[in-house]
Amino acid sequence: MTHLWVRAEQRAQEERVGITPEGVQALRDAGFRVTIEESPQRALPLRRYLEAGAEPAPFASWPEAPRDAVIFGLKELPDDATPLVHRHIMFGHAYKGQPGAQALLERFRAGGGVLYDLEYLTDDAGRRVAAFGYWAGYAGAAVSLMAYGAQARGGVCAPLARFAGQDEMQATVARALEGLRPPRVLVIGALGRVGSGAADLCGALGLEVTRWDMAETAQGGPFPEVLAHDVFLNCILAQPGTPVFVPESAPRDPRALRVIGDIACDPGAEYSPVQVYDRVTDWARPVLRVAGQPVLDVMAIDNLPSLLPVESSVDFAAQLLPHLLALGEPGAGVWARAWAVFDRHLQGPG
Repeated sequence: MTHLWVRAEQRAQEERVGITPEGVQALRDAGFRVTIEESPQRALPLRRYLEAGAEPAPFASWPEAPRDAVIFGLKELPDDATPLVHRHIMFGHAYKGQPGAQALLERFRAGGGVLYDLEYLTDDAGRRVAAFGYWAGYAGAAVSLMAYGAQARGGVCAPLARFAGQDEMQATVARALEGLRPPRVLVIGALGRVGSGAADLCGALGLEVTRWDMAETAQGGPFPEVLAHDVFLNCILAQPGTPVFVPESAPRDPRALRVIGDIACDPGAEYSPVQVYDRVTDWARPVLRVAGQPVLDVMAIDNLPSLLPVESSVDFAAQLLPHLLALGEPGAGVWARAWAVFDRHLQGPG
């Protein structure tokens, strides 16, 4: 019997979850055992999971889970250097040279566990099978536009809190822009999930949006058009061959650009397309001010969908559930491919 252990997120302000109570019921009907940890912040209530047949477990008790349990969470584990003995499903951020990547891989190496990185669950054509991208784009565009509004009034984007839903988020952005010249927005990656969400939020507010994708960026840069827009939203994940959209010189160059929303958020990657900042931002400080004359702010929050935790959880869980149902066959399909990626990186220097 395959045992899925749904851990509570231990990162502050992370209310998302990768499976719904309906998903638990589907797994139970398929013969799975499901355990779910108690959580003080999960967006969906524990009661509904227990009614669907999940077994409760104390908060953050996953290290004591049976060795054969598959531990399922979203964001990072506590950085305590303990060996990892289980199979883990999560966003590992371990394959692109990010800070802490080798330390995480060393924990798996020491414990004999396996990382099924959610970013690397792909189909036969190499496409991701489940992503929070749409809501990351939607929320990332919203926060970037809030930053534009605050900056235009002589301030800096205020601390954030979760929104009750997308209607509240859209109304908040509309208030932030009220009375200002509408910004011209460039979305790169507009045909993908992330870009679609970003463009939809901008479109709902009636903003002028330039939509670029692979055809417009194939020549590899430089891209002076980026600096000619007021707001640039990067919706393309960093990977080898990704062109530079915002060079290190951009803060000093002539530009209309005032806000960069690096929604893909890979500042530590060797091939980041946005080269004017070096660390993520967060809800308490949504932007980094990287230039002052004229002002240039960078929004690079790495858990944007958490601002809309219910919508993003329900959407992601629906995408992932068919593959969770195949978890009993880890040597096939998306799980085999994710394991192969993990093994390849584990054998590297570390």
